Amino acid sequence: MKTLKPPRLRRGDLIGIISPASAPSAQEKIDKGVQYIERFGYRVKVGRHVMAQHGYLAGTDEQRVEDLNDMLRDPGVKAIFAIRGGYGTPRLLHLVDYKAVRRNPKILVGYSDLTGLQLALYSKTGLVTFSGPMVGVEMWDNIDPFTEEHFWRVVTSASRIGNLQNPDGELLVTHNRAKATGTLIGGNFSLLASLLGTPYLPKLRDALLVLEDVDEAPHRVDRMFTQLHHAGITKSIGGLILGKFTDCVPSDPSKPHLTIEQVIEDAVQRITCPVLANLQYGHIAKKLTLPFGVQALLDSRNGVLKILEGAVS
Repeated sequence: MKTLKPPRLRRGDLIGIISPASAPSAQEKIDKGVQYIERFGYRVKVGRHVMAQHGYLAGTDEQRVEDLNDMLRDPGVKAIFAIRGGYGTPRLLHLVDYKAVRRNPKILVGYSDLTGLQLALYSKTGLVTFSGPMVGVEMWDNIDPFTEEHFWRVVTSASRIGNLQNPDGELLVTHNRAKATGTLIGGNFSLLASLLGTPYLPKLRDALLVLEDVDEAPHRVDRMFTQLHHAGITKSIGGLILGKFTDCVPSDPSKPHLTIEQVIEDAVQRITCPVLANLQYGHIAKKLTLPFGVQALLDSRNGVLKILEGAVS
């Protein structure tokens, strides 16, 4: 499928914000997030249902997808930023207006539960999306300068992104010394695993697969790696990139267990492609923004991850 790049953001552009998963905990996060975006010279359109509540969801499926499709169909909206993750985007995938995306590609930003939507958009349209900071998580309250600088550079410049470098003190770890070039794709491990066997998971053959997670007990991460192995994915990908597995600790440490480090080490031992671990990406304050759907180079001999093109047009 042909890659579909959205136009880069320019000052004065209109940015839509939505809650496609769980609801923000306070109106203040929306208000301050909007103020943050406006300080950079952008205009903001807030989805009608961003503060709606339906159990653990930000309103019903119909309300959440109404906001999403409204932003996708509005030719004036140049980018869509998620307020937060949580849970809910997989419930919307069959309701998304993919034709609107093909007619008018635009930047979509989020991570965590947004992985489900990002994978579906790439699978159905080839759209490049951005795993980056969210309005009600990082943007509303003292966003980390490293996170901020890298994010805005990636979505406003069509220049080749080049090497992705961790901040000082965060060393990359490599396994299986080799080089691989492929499409950068992935995100939250739990969301990716939930799409296996569905039409919303892109083809992963020769891809550079990125995985991260949060609040998952080590045995659950073990289960997901085993699922990838049995599905043949670990043998078909071109390379594996591991971000942060944050707060992935045993639910009862007093019982026999493996640590998340042991689980990852065991998984890596069963993989023959080049592996790069400890990328500063995931559910952490200081992180890189990853454009999914672009061509990248993984060089585990030299500890390099390079984006070979710009992510916007």
